Order: sequence, then structure tokens, then C-alpha cells
Amino acid sequence: MVLGRHLFFTINLLQRRNNDLLTRYIQSLRTVVQNVRSRHPFVIHGWVVLPDHIHCVIELPQGDSDFALRLRLIKSNFSKCTPKTERISASREARGERGIWQRRYWEHLIRDEADFATHMNYVHINPVKHGLVKTVKDWPYSTFHHLVKQGVYPENWAGGLQPDIDYDEK
Repeated sequence: MVLGRHLFFTINLLQRRNNDLLTRYIQSLRTVVQNVRSRHPFVIHGWVVLPDHIHCVIELPQGDSDFALRLRLIKSNFSKCTPKTERISASREARGERGIWQRRYWEHLIRDEADFATHMNYVHINPVKHGLVKTVKDWPYSTFHHLVKQGVYPENWAGGLQPDIDYDEK
């Protein structure tokens, strides 16, 4: 692992309560991420889409630290794919913004292998943490299934028991 190129993010919808926008438009989100990755490459190590927020662990290419561009493009292009049904504040309207995403996001630079493992586990346990499913393998919008096929996680990882990780919301 090359330090300084791996990052963890949490990206939240503006209105999180009873909002399933991300899972309702999951195919649009997948297409947007794929298009952004084709123009501005990055490796997805871990990714989970919940109804109202996303957690991910990504790796940027050598010599490229512009994660903000990638996140901005994902958020703005996804916004263009969804119907305008949200309430838009006067300040957002003045800026020409939609009322879909929180303006900011949580970012964390991965420090070492242990930090990487902790954040990968956090990404994948999150649907269980939020009570969306009983086991990690039951959540369809996650890289967990791909990582099981690669042998990174066993299919029954955390099988009803949450691993010993920090559950404070990131």
C-alpha cells in the first residue's frame, strides 16, 4: 500500500430522513461513477450505497490527489440524472445548486494497513449497523460480494455479529 493515495469518504444526501434516492436510482449512480472513473481514474477498494449516504475507500493514481474533482463530478452528474422533486433553499437556488447533496463530505486519509482494514470493514458493515439487513451478505449495493469472490472476505463475514470496529457515524 502506498500511503497518501488511499482515502475514505462519507457522502450524504441533504435530506437523509426517509430518503431512498441513492438506492432508487442505483443504476444511474453506477453509470455516473463508471463515467467519472473513465475520465478521472481511481480504484474502488470498498464501496457501499445506502438509501441516503455512501461510504467508500478509494485509491488515487500516482501523482494525482484531486479527489474533490471526482466527488464533485459524481454528485453533480448524479443530480442531473434524477427528477427535480426536492425543496431547494434560496441560497442553493442562487448558486444554481440542486437540493440533493450535503455540500461537504467526510474525508479521511488512510494511514496504514490497519487503518485500511478498519475502514473497509466499516464500509461493509454499515447496512447492518443501520438495520437495513441482518447480515452483510444480504445488502446488494456493496463491493462486499465482489470481495467475497476474490477471497478477501468469507461470505459469512460478521454473520450476525458485528466485528470489533468503531460504529460512530463517520
